[in-house]
Amino acid sequence: MSNMSLPPLTNPTPEPEGSAVSNTYFTAIGALILSLVFLLGVPGNLFIVWSILARTRQRSVTTLLILNLACADGFLMALTIFFIIYLVMQTWVFGNAMCKIVFYLCNSNMYASIVLITLMSVNRLLAIVFPHTLYRLITRKVVRRMILGTWVFVMVISIPSLVFRRIRQDFAQDKIKLVCAPNHTLPEHVRFQYTTETVAGFIIPYAIIITSYVLILKRLRETRFQRNFRSEKLILAIVIMFGLFWLPYHVVNMIQVVAAWYPKNSETRKRLHGMAESTRAVTSTLAFMSSCANPVLYTFAGKSYIKKNGFAFMAKLFEGISLDTGTKTTRFTAKDDLGKNNVDSNTVYLESDNRV
Repeated sequence: MSNMSLPPLTNPTPEPEGSAVSNTYFTAIGALILSLVFLLGVPGNLFIVWSILARTRQRSVTTLLILNLACADGFLMALTIFFIIYLVMQTWVFGNAMCKIVFYLCNSNMYASIVLITLMSVNRLLAIVFPHTLYRLITRKVVRRMILGTWVFVMVISIPSLVFRRIRQDFAQDKIKLVCAPNHTLPEHVRFQYTTETVAGFIIPYAIIITSYVLILKRLRETRFQRNFRSEKLILAIVIMFGLFWLPYHVVNMIQVVAAWYPKNSETRKRLHGMAESTRAVTSTLAFMSSCANPVLYTFAGKSYIKKNGFAFMAKLFEGISLDTGTKTTRFTAKDDLGKNNVDSNTVYLESDNRV
């Protein structure tokens, strides 16, 4: 793009410590990792989408949420091409508008991923703990509105990343580099953006997820399954994987929030800011890797189907998830309130996972 597309820029200044393109060695490593993530994540998530849309005949609520999760992850993986070019060239060449849009879309898909994973956990909670009451309310119309509402919500809550980002000029190694960087004119802006990201994109969702699984485990202790549910294991694995990859990113967010509370010329603020900036590229790369991890996870979960079903193995996996709480009822044998032996008279039945 020509310089005409760039916003008014200040005079070149010494490059801040920890800029994403300040270290040639780390930018090369980052570009290599993101290239591998791109090559694995884009076809992997497209394969999930194809398996569900073209080969899966029975689509449960969980399967549809996995479909939307794959769409979010696949789109995020497609955006890595911008960051690969950015790291290789060590300057942002796509203009100020794309600087804002690309990071906005990254944040939107980050929020979408965690919200969809949260909805999976809540769906399992309703299916196991409230099968005869709340779970019956999950109709085709409710699911559609829930998914549409999710996408609207994530597009709205990601607006700060659109507002607080722009190109700046940095001077390093006798060259002027264009850096697509956060643009916070006030400390309050730093605290607002990164606190919102971490609270809405990590703390609240994980609190809901943990609460859901505590209630599920409590229910399982009061009852005795006569079947092994693959869906619970798969969703729990997705939750753990997402948390491991995204936790470092949100720790860095909180470091920047803490730094913003100190006076501008404080040595503590400078140290915290330098720490956050120097680790931001690494933690962001880890966050990107989470979106290519799910296809690998599904492949391991569905490995028993590969020999028999070939490329249709993932469709069989998702159909198996649907049938985990399928048309046949699953019997629980409940303990009585006095802690005596289990009795067959106190039984409940888990209804089928809603087909949508």
